[in-house]
Amino acid sequence: MTDVLAPTATASDKLDEARLAFRDELLDSGMLVATSVPGIYGRSGDFERIVTGLDTLLGESFASLGATVLRFPPVYPRADFERTDYIASFPDLSGIVSSFEDGDREHRELLAAREDGHAWDGWLKPADVVLTNAICHPLYATLEGTLPEGGGVYDLSGYGFRHEPSNDPMRLQSFRMREFVFAGTPDAAQLYRDTWLDTSVAVLASLGLAVDAVPANDPFFGRAGKMLVSAQLRENLKVEIIVPLYGDLHEGTAIASANCQRDHLTHAFDIRTADGEVAHGACIAFGMERTTLALLRTHGMDLEAWPVDVRALLGL
Repeated sequence: MTDVLAPTATASDKLDEARLAFRDELLDSGMLVATSVPGIYGRSGDFERIVTGLDTLLGESFASLGATVLRFPPVYPRADFERTDYIASFPDLSGIVSSFEDGDREHRELLAAREDGHAWDGWLKPADVVLTNAICHPLYATLEGTLPEGGGVYDLSGYGFRHEPSNDPMRLQSFRMREFVFAGTPDAAQLYRDTWLDTSVAVLASLGLAVDAVPANDPFFGRAGKMLVSAQLRENLKVEIIVPLYGDLHEGTAIASANCQRDHLTHAFDIRTADGEVAHGACIAFGMERTTLALLRTHGMDLEAWPVDVRALLGL
């Protein structure tokens, strides 16, 4: 009888195993706390100490911008969401909030369906808010009209949501971002993106991360999305700052990005420069959990054993 050989593990299998091993290390150390849904975790006190230190460091590094500080909640108006056209490009990532709006009879029907083990969400209706997917989106609705001379710079921080459940600890469904957004003339927006990209790389490298800046593309959905991906790469609109976390198994995971949005959102919200032209937008964005996880992967789970200079920069 011919021996049946066990299938050889593919590079993809090995990468999945490495990601699961990292997740298990994070859970075993208590840095993350598992829930019943992939990509949704609790965070420990030490994890939050790193996030807080990173947040302070970013604020200091971008202080010379003199940015207007704004904070928005993790939900924003559905009407503004519609104007961003996010649902056309990323329907699979969107999170629409629904709620019960009927009376006692309908509530009894809902409870009866639930008691019988049937789906009960048919009794819910879309609310007038959605989960914030990109934390710069709520900003643009507030800028409708004419910008001041020289444009505006905004310091944003908050939670985002993307419906992409995964066992990869770097791919969370609920996550925090720190963004520094510019809106102004096209030339100024391009210059802003390019200049502060260099600063971003330097800040992350100072934390001992082996960062690299590479052209990037977003996961646009459908046939039209393929053309958007091609244009984004061809015109170098988005640059991601990546860190290799799994050796030769993967080229690197993005922890930050520098995005030249052109007039995509400014046109949608009729935002104009002081001379009346449609403004352009640009943003520098940092994934707070992703950067923290990259630091843990690089320096280990014991914060006391981290390099002294990294601990000093983060106030640990």
